[in-house]
Amino acid sequence: MQDSPDTAPSRQIADAIRSEITAGQLPPGGRLPTVRDLADRYGVSRNTASKALAILKTEGLITARTGSGAYVREQHPIRRLGPDRYARHRWQVTTVTAHADDLPGSATVEQQGGQTQEVALVEADRTIADALGVEVGAPVYERARVMTRDGAPTHTMTSYYRREDVEGTSITDPRPGIAGQGGGFAVLVSRGLAPHEITEDLSARMPTTEEALLLELPVGEPVVEVCRTTRTAEGRPIEYARGVHAASRFVWSFTYPIPD
Repeated sequence: MQDSPDTAPSRQIADAIRSEITAGQLPPGGRLPTVRDLADRYGVSRNTASKALAILKTEGLITARTGSGAYVREQHPIRRLGPDRYARHRWQVTTVTAHADDLPGSATVEQQGGQTQEVALVEADRTIADALGVEVGAPVYERARVMTRDGAPTHTMTSYYRREDVEGTSITDPRPGIAGQGGGFAVLVSRGLAPHEITEDLSARMPTTEEALLLELPVGEPVVEVCRTTRTAEGRPIEYARGVHAASRFVWSFTYPIPD
């Protein structure tokens, strides 16, 4: 009779190591015992010890460094995201407030935000066309960024605009950093297209290989994809954006009245 998954030696070893990590006995960045040491400590085969580490790696608690061993995953400040991040007074702000953990009221730290930028004129696919109200294949500007906090990548954001809305503006400038002095929304205001309403759809999934490399994600960490459509007060769509966020770096927080 085989052991159940919950009582298998590899699971028991993983549970024990997880407890040490949670209690702070193995701190972030700390090196774990080798497979050989774990096998000797728990009186199991090296294969069983390897399975225990694989469990923790899949859970995102540890990372492996080729030729060096396994380490407790470093903890990163968490940013709470809500509607206030789109407030007009924040359009020129390049610093963000992050929290020590995902609990309200936890210690905060100010981090410097940054972004790369690639701009191209592309053909709208069905999703982009529907969001912007243009024909499939119509030329739209694509503005792709990798966002960072204190130099560490946290998420990607790729925005799409109607060509006539942003042609010749700083939104089409490929230099790193926010567009112009006030960011993309301020540029749209200058064109008579003031952002007024935003619709966001959030979904969780596992990252692609490219996304995992770009965001430096450990094995097993999911991402949250955010699709955003921005409209004017008249309901005219002026931007469609897709963001891919490292799940461990963000918490989405919304407060709103309960509808009738």
